[in-house]
Amino acid sequence: MSFWFSAFGLSLRANHLVPGLVARSSGPPADSRIWLDTMPLSPRMCDLLEDVWYVGDQRDESIPSLRVWRLAGGAYFRLLYGDGVEFIVSRDGGDVWVTWPDSSTLEDATTYLLGPVLGFVLRLRGITCLHASAVAVGDHAIALLGPAQAGKSTTAATFCGMGYPVLADDVVALTERDGVLAQPAYPQLRLWPESVELLYGAADALPRLTPTWDKRALDLTQNGGGFQPQPLPLAAIYVLGERSSDPEPRIEGLRGRESLMTLVANTYVGYLLDAAMREHEFESLGRLIASVPVRRIVPPADPARISRLCRHILTDCEALGCTASPTMAR
Repeated sequence: MSFWFSAFGLSLRANHLVPGLVARSSGPPADSRIWLDTMPLSPRMCDLLEDVWYVGDQRDESIPSLRVWRLAGGAYFRLLYGDGVEFIVSRDGGDVWVTWPDSSTLEDATTYLLGPVLGFVLRLRGITCLHASAVAVGDHAIALLGPAQAGKSTTAATFCGMGYPVLADDVVALTERDGVLAQPAYPQLRLWPESVELLYGAADALPRLTPTWDKRALDLTQNGGGFQPQPLPLAAIYVLGERSSDPEPRIEGLRGRESLMTLVANTYVGYLLDAAMREHEFESLGRLIASVPVRRIVPPADPARISRLCRHILTDCEALGCTASPTMAR
């Protein structure tokens, strides 16, 4: 049996249901085929010559968090995570196989699949991805950019509570067609317990993503929905900076080289790019900063003022020409 899904502007077909994705009865020809709990029979991966492509930081017992090999001269990539979850990805991103050990679960494997693995597939297909969340403001999208723990998902969840649908969390795929479009990812936000407590009153107000990880899942299909399923033109990129003791948020523009280098530092899975892919990324980001304003936000130190931060962003959006009215019922 096959299941069809959409994510990041890709048509996906899988041999099982994928947690976090919404299945359709059928779909167009798949951009990528996902093979859960299986490995390719031909060619036999164990017979292919491999060379090390990337080694991540070490985890407990000196096990790297991620190791990546190129197989058969780059025809395939093998990604092995520190917990034993393993992926094989074809060079064109058309096929992805995944297995996991008894100590892990399908949900564990899915956290990698819907993040860095499909992020890598997008990069293999020449699609630039930002390490960001994105929300719909009127008929445009804004991206909330920043490194891990910057508050991207928490800010996106706050916007959602104010009536602004979410397009994407963690990975924002950008396509160039009559401007820059932010592609919808999948209807889920991933939040740490402290963010859940801040927004919803208790750390356990949302279910765990997996039994082995404390991060929580906000289902954007529930309670009237808060997901934007169609791509939108990207109106602005907001870079979440270091917090300030000032009680009021500040927003300032970035230009030229500073904006380019900021985006380069915050693209997704940039550590897996080869020279040709990196050159393509620079060209794409150069076109991006020429058409989309990049703004730096200095948030207040008090996380309880996050609604105030969102209202400052909306005011800035209006100054840029966006209609900032909520587009869904609260």
